[in-house]
Amino acid sequence: MKQITIGVAGFAHGHVSTYCAKIAQFEDAKVICGWDHDAARLQSCAERFSLKQYHNLADLLADSSIDAIMVGSETNRHADIIEAACAAGKNILCQKPMAMNVAECDQIIQAVERSGVHFEMAFQMRCDPMNIQIKKWIDEGTIGNVSSLRRRHSINFLWNPAVKESWHVDAAQNIGMFFDDAVHAADFLYWLMGKPKSVMAEIDNTLTNVAPDDTGIAIYRWENAMGVLFNSSITLAGENTCEIYGSEGTIIQNYGDQVSTAHAPTGEAPLKLFRKSTGEWEKVLLPVPASQGERIAAVPRGWIDRLKNNKPPLANAEDGKVSIAMCEAAYESARSGKRIYL
Repeated sequence: MKQITIGVAGFAHGHVSTYCAKIAQFEDAKVICGWDHDAARLQSCAERFSLKQYHNLADLLADSSIDAIMVGSETNRHADIIEAACAAGKNILCQKPMAMNVAECDQIIQAVERSGVHFEMAFQMRCDPMNIQIKKWIDEGTIGNVSSLRRRHSINFLWNPAVKESWHVDAAQNIGMFFDDAVHAADFLYWLMGKPKSVMAEIDNTLTNVAPDDTGIAIYRWENAMGVLFNSSITLAGENTCEIYGSEGTIIQNYGDQVSTAHAPTGEAPLKLFRKSTGEWEKVLLPVPASQGERIAAVPRGWIDRLKNNKPPLANAEDGKVSIAMCEAAYESARSGKRIYL
């Protein structure tokens, strides 16, 4: 199979640089060029990864040597970039959030369907071996019917003084920090449980005023289960990342987000399963990455394999829309003080 050639459409999101560094280690894929509306950022990243620079997105998309693009621009540019990429017939890996709202998600879905390109969301939580094991237990009915679950996905981003200059904290480019980061946990809940029926939420600034919000807690409701999504951009450290309670057992996961990974003790089992049938805990000794960056770097390998072998995306545009809808509804609940139905 020929080498997959890749262009970058925007270097605003740091995860794309992580992907470029990882792909540089592959023999069957190569990032060859990039575009960014910010000329200085384009030059810096292009020089770092030895890429051809395009100062016009249309020129990058017209390059017939490119098989796929990675969209890493500011969130408010995603829909236009993706529509243009679809029209050019380029396969796409899209950084989260997929778009600014559900309406833009629908535009993207229609463009993907018209073009037939491979479109994949860069949801690294679906690549994590611990999360894959959790989903396997849920799908196999290991803990029976799920009654409740909680997922924390937190970062300490807003404590950095330089963050005031970041596009991430600009509502016009990225809505809010809950919107920016909770989409990962929202997708995780959807991946395990399907689309929820409703949500009640609180999203606000609690300790800072740098961004539109710094902390959010959303309670999602399914037909016979409920789940808590906790997301904060000011969490200093943590341990217990996920807990799931079912009729036949319990799952506990530790060290599964940025604020806990760096503090994981060596040799500690990050995943535990309690079975009602035995009355005992079983420990699963999976490796905890040295940093959240290692989890992020796990995305491109699977994406490239699926491109090469014409396999379905790990998370498609419809999946990306669900995570946006879940976050949009949480914001609406926080503003109105009401339960919002999805």
